[in-house]
Amino acid sequence: MPPPPPVQCNQTGGCILKNAYGAWGDRKDCHVSNVTYPTTEEELRLAVAHANKNKLKVKTVSKFSHTIPKLACPCSQSQSTLLISTAKLDSNIDIDVANLTVTADAGVPLRQLIDRVEEENLSIVAAPYWEGVSVGGVISTGAHGSSWWGKGGAVHDHVIGLSLVVPAKESEGYAKIIRIEANDPLLDAAKVSLGLLGVISEVKLSLEPGFKRSITFNFTDDAHIEDIFMDHAKKHEFGDITWYPSRRTAVYRYDDRVTLNTRGDGVNDFIGFQDTSILISKSTRAAEKALETAKNANGKCTLAATVLGFKKLIANGFKNNALIFTGYPIVGRQGKLQTSGACLYSRRVDTSCAWDPRINGLFFYETTAIFPANKFKDFIRDVKKLRDLKPENFCGVDSYNGFLIRFIKASSAYLGQSEDSIVVDYNYYRADDASTPRLNQDVWEEVEQMAFFKYGARPHWAKNRKLAFLNVQQKYANFSRFLAAKNQMDPQNMFSSEWSDEILFGTEAAKFDGCALEGQCICSEDRHCSPSKGYFCKPGLVYTEARVCRFSQSPMTSIV
Repeated sequence: MPPPPPVQCNQTGGCILKNAYGAWGDRKDCHVSNVTYPTTEEELRLAVAHANKNKLKVKTVSKFSHTIPKLACPCSQSQSTLLISTAKLDSNIDIDVANLTVTADAGVPLRQLIDRVEEENLSIVAAPYWEGVSVGGVISTGAHGSSWWGKGGAVHDHVIGLSLVVPAKESEGYAKIIRIEANDPLLDAAKVSLGLLGVISEVKLSLEPGFKRSITFNFTDDAHIEDIFMDHAKKHEFGDITWYPSRRTAVYRYDDRVTLNTRGDGVNDFIGFQDTSILISKSTRAAEKALETAKNANGKCTLAATVLGFKKLIANGFKNNALIFTGYPIVGRQGKLQTSGACLYSRRVDTSCAWDPRINGLFFYETTAIFPANKFKDFIRDVKKLRDLKPENFCGVDSYNGFLIRFIKASSAYLGQSEDSIVVDYNYYRADDASTPRLNQDVWEEVEQMAFFKYGARPHWAKNRKLAFLNVQQKYANFSRFLAAKNQMDPQNMFSSEWSDEILFGTEAAKFDGCALEGQCICSEDRHCSPSKGYFCKPGLVYTEARVCRFSQSPMTSIV
């Protein structure tokens, strides 16, 4: 069962857009009146021209649709909307070996691009860990790997040109193609654009001569993680750290390039992205729900310990060859080690991606905070203080992937990172129903608010719950320059929607009963939580300015 297409249309007209997890942040479907699948740049231009001429709201979606916020939804009123899919805009990959560049259609899947580049004994240096993305999508939302070296770990910082289809005057045919080269000031706006400037048709990336990597995972104590992380990033070109707070364990990834003649044919088959038995995915979800219902934190700790032990045994899924892990170091071509996504290519009816919405498997939130490097040490210390109050409260995140810590270099992109930064990702249980509180949800709300408000972290544009984007425009020095480019390219706001405006401008909407349960707001009254189920709005335990939904037998100490 490979993943389902994100767009489903019915015979009576009209389509529904979903992301890969089957649910947007507000859990409301995205209805669109029509979808088009251009196969060439000219067909794409004609689609934009049609939309402009008929005053339609337009958004772009890829073959994969892994954006968690509702950026790809054109409008809440589906009657005047057009969705442009780049799923079939994927035929051209032009490699210039002499100049070390590749130009690819926006819809080209990342894995297809990597493999084609490697065939020429060249390598793409930066890539996200998950390969279920398109070339246009991966740069639009700031997707990244991990590196402070060279041009850094963000894919958009390796972009040296791109083409945009934008609205135009009637005399210009209602739409035109703009070629943006490396020295064009528009490039810093366009390479992380959230799809708000127009539709990307082509992307040009810089390459390097092919190389291999050598990877070793060191599972060890987390005692000095706040003092080590900076040196780790400087010492290892592709290094990252995975922190399991409840297990008091840090996993340091020693990951560096080596020459092509180094022996080894390693493969990245990360355990979380493997082709997973549907029965196992459903059973894991059922076990999680049972532990949540019973408020059994210790049961989650048992699960976390088992998961961590298994990851250590199999090196997180990395293999020394196509079949098995035999020991460190794992050496292999850059193209085989930089990213993974085996479940994308599932060929068996009893396996799928573990989060496939059709199987009632894993269902989770993903919070991703991007810290200025000089503030991250204090964040870790605060999380440790919160952890030490009751370590078992952190087992829920450790049964997923703990805290994945990666490194992003300063970028010139207006919506990129203006300074060397630390990125923290963590996944955690999401209930089947929006009104159902979660076990220890106050802990994750406090960590979330601590990151974004106490330490001023920026949200990853393609992840996070709505509250993470509050006042986000104040965190980008070049935000006004991005808006100027947006107004220049799309003066009629054809590519904007109420949902993309919510993300871009970070404004707080009206609060409602239960809004804090799903991160749609920060609670200020008990009704924003679930008082009928014993969850009341209370201050954080370490970051006392936080306002979180905590389970309590009494509302006496709640916020009024």
